[in-house]
Amino acid sequence: MSQETGRPETSRDALGTPAAVRRRDALVVVLALTAGALDAVTFLRLGHVFSSVITGNLVLLGVAAAQRHAASALSAGLALAGYAAGAMAGGAIAGTQSRGQPAWPRRVTVALGAELAVLLALSGEWLATGAYPAGADRVVLLVLGAAAMGMQSAAVRRLGEMSSTYMTSTLTGLLTGLVLGSLPSGWRRSTGALLAIVAGAALGGLAAIWAPWWVPAVILVPAAAVVAIAFRADRPPGGATGPASPRSA
Repeated sequence: MSQETGRPETSRDALGTPAAVRRRDALVVVLALTAGALDAVTFLRLGHVFSSVITGNLVLLGVAAAQRHAASALSAGLALAGYAAGAMAGGAIAGTQSRGQPAWPRRVTVALGAELAVLLALSGEWLATGAYPAGADRVVLLVLGAAAMGMQSAAVRRLGEMSSTYMTSTLTGLLTGLVLGSLPSGWRRSTGALLAIVAGAALGGLAAIWAPWWVPAVILVPAAAVVAIAFRADRPPGGATGPASPRSA
C-alpha cells in the first residue's frame, strides 16, 4: 500500500532488497530536514513565503492580491517561479518512474547532486551578504531556495508515492489509515518525514533568528549526507566504474 494514497503499490519496489528500501526511506526522511530548515529560513528572512510549500504560496499570492500588497505578491510569485524551474530541471534529470527500477535509481542521486550545487550557491550568496540579505540579494536567495526544493521534490517523486517536501498527502494517508485500522506500508517513513520536517524547521528557525551564520550548515548538511550516502551505495564493489545498467538508471 502507498503511504500517500492508501492504494496498492506496484511490484517495482520488490526489486530492491529490504536493506535498500530501508536506506531509501531513511534518506527521504533526512531530506525532509533540509526542506523544513529552508522553508523556515525563507519564511523568516526572505519575504514571508515558503520555498517548498507551494499551496501556501498560492494562498499568500491570493491574499497579497486582495490586499494590493505588491511586495508580498512579488515574493510569492518568485517562489512559485523558482520552484517550477527547479521541478522541471529536477524532473528532467531524475527521469520518470518505471517498473523494474531499483529502490534508489542512480539518476535520483544525480538530481540531488544538482540540488546540492544550488544549495551551495545559495549558501555562498548568504555568506556574501554577511548573513543579513536584503534587496536584490534576498530575491536571488529566494529563487535559489525555491529552485532547490523543486529539484528535490521532483527527484523524490521518481522514487514512488512519497515526498520529502509537501506533507499534506502524507499526513492524510496516516490519519485515514489510523481510522480504518490499517496503517499503510510506508507509515514509518511517513512518520519520520513529518517529524523531520518539523525538526528541520525548528533548527532553521533558530539559526535564522539567533545564529544566521549557521544557516548554510543547517541547510547543507542533511542534503550533502544524502548525496554522499547514495553515491557510496551506488558504487560497484571495489570502486570499479562502468556503464549504468538499465535497472540502476
